[in-house]
Order: sequence, then C-alpha cells, then structure tokens
Amino acid sequence: MARTCFPVRMVTPFPQVAEPVAELLPVTDLPDEFAYPPEFIRTVELGLLSLEPWWVLVGEQLHFTLSGLQKRYPEEIYIPFAARQDNDDIACWTETGLEIVIVHDFASAGFERQGGFPHFHAWLRAAVEDFIAWGEEELGL
Repeated sequence: MARTCFPVRMVTPFPQVAEPVAELLPVTDLPDEFAYPPEFIRTVELGLLSLEPWWVLVGEQLHFTLSGLQKRYPEEIYIPFAARQDNDDIACWTETGLEIVIVHDFASAGFERQGGFPHFHAWLRAAVEDFIAWGEEELGL
C-alpha cells in the first residue's frame, strides 16, 4: 500500500519556487486524535531541521525510527520528530500531540522515558541551548 506523505513546503520570499523540504509521517501512520502542532510545521517550513546535536527526523529516517519505537515499546504511542546525534535520545509526542517525552531508545520498556516538555516550544528552547553548548564545545569556547 502506497503511503500518502505529509509534505511540508519551505517558506520563501518567492512562493513560486517553494519546494518540498521535508516528508513527515502520513496521516495513516498517526493516531486518529494526533495532528502536527502548527509551531512544529512552521519550524519545518522555515527549514530548521538541524540544531546540533538534535536533528529533525524526516523521510525514511522518520519512518525507520517510528517502526523501531513501535517494536520496542508496543504498549506506548510515541510519535518521533527529532533525534539526538550523540546518544539514543528521541524527542516524541504522545498521542495527543501536546506533551513531548524524551525516549532513550533501546532502553528496557518502562525505563525509556528520560524527561519531557509540556509543548514543542519548550523543547525547541532546550534544543537551542543544546545547540549553543554543542557549538561552544566544538569551537573550544
């Protein structure tokens, strides 16, 4: 069965040249009550996909991560959207699309949740702080 993906277009001052920049999960792979929060869609549309050490998951990597989480944690509903490159942490929404949990992937079921955030902007603020700290360490500042 072919998937109908949720393409997101980049916001540019020249809308006639807007190209899809990210493939998110298709509606068929999402819980009925879930919708991507508008602040996340805006972030993706602006092309903010890389905030080292966090990477927004898109395309096949997103599908692969979702499939793995479903196999490892079948009792939970996790909708992944970002992965940390220096460990196995995955930022996920719960089925409502409001709360964000940090799943330490490959941990034993029941021990995978490593914290969370009340909404996307709270996670994004923390990701920006991680980005700054990551850059300072890389640059020796």
